[in-house]
Amino acid sequence: MKTIGDIREEFAEASEDGWKALCEKYRGDSRKGVANLLKKYEKAQEKLRQERERIYQMKEYERKYAHVGLLCGVDEAGRGPLAGPVVAAAVILPPDCSILYLDDSKKLSAKKREELYPVIFEEALAVGVGYASPARIDEINILQATYEAMREAIGKLSAEPQLLLNDAVTIPQVVIPQVPLIHGDARSLSIAAASVVAKVTRDRLMLAYDKEMPQYGFAAHKGYGSAAHIAALEKHGPSPIHRKSFLKKFANIGRSAYE
Repeated sequence: MKTIGDIREEFAEASEDGWKALCEKYRGDSRKGVANLLKKYEKAQEKLRQERERIYQMKEYERKYAHVGLLCGVDEAGRGPLAGPVVAAAVILPPDCSILYLDDSKKLSAKKREELYPVIFEEALAVGVGYASPARIDEINILQATYEAMREAIGKLSAEPQLLLNDAVTIPQVVIPQVPLIHGDARSLSIAAASVVAKVTRDRLMLAYDKEMPQYGFAAHKGYGSAAHIAALEKHGPSPIHRKSFLKKFANIGRSAYE
C-alpha cells in the first residue's frame, strides 16, 4: 500500500485532468490523511469550475458581438490621481481566450495583476498602450486627455478591430463602432484585460518616478491624493509630474523648486 506521502506526491505531480481519476482511485482508502487529500483536490476542482463559469459570464459581450469580427477592449488607469500620466490600453483577445482569474484591475491585488500582465500579452492577438502626460491633462482637461490616450492605444494595435468594447465611454473621433459598457471592466473579459494592462503600465511608471523623487511617496499611493501625498505636497510643493489643474483646491501647496 502506498504511503500518504506517496499519494500526496502523486496528486502534486498530476495535472488538473488527473485529479478526478486519482480521487476515484483512492476513494476506498479509509485513512484520514487520504480522505483529507481527496477533499482538498475536490474542493480545488470545484473552485476551478466556478472560476471557469465566472470567466464564461464575462465573455457575454464577446459572444454577443463575435459575428462582427475582432473585438477590442479599451480601458484607462489614472484619471483621478494628482500626479502622473493617464494611461489607456486596447486589447484584442482571441475568441477562445479564457484567462482564469482575469477581472477588473481594481478587484485584483498588485501581485495578481503582475502575474496576469504577461499572460495577457502572450494570449492577446494585439495590445496597444497610449499615454497623456500631466502637462497635456492640464492643457486639455482629464476627460479629453483620456480620450486622446485611448485613441493612441487603439492606433498602436497591430491588428484592426471591427468593434470596440469600452468601459463606460464613447471615444470621440474614432470611426470604429463602439459599445460603451457601464462597469465594463467587470463585465467584459476584453475590457478587464485592458484595465490590467493600463493599471500595471501606469503603476510601473509611478514606481520609476518614486526612485527619481522619493520625497513624494509615489510607490505607495501611485499619485492619488492620500493624506501622506498631500502632506508631501505641502512640504515640497508640486513636482514636474503633478497635474497643476488638480492642485488648485489645495491652498497650502507651494510652488515647486523645479518650476
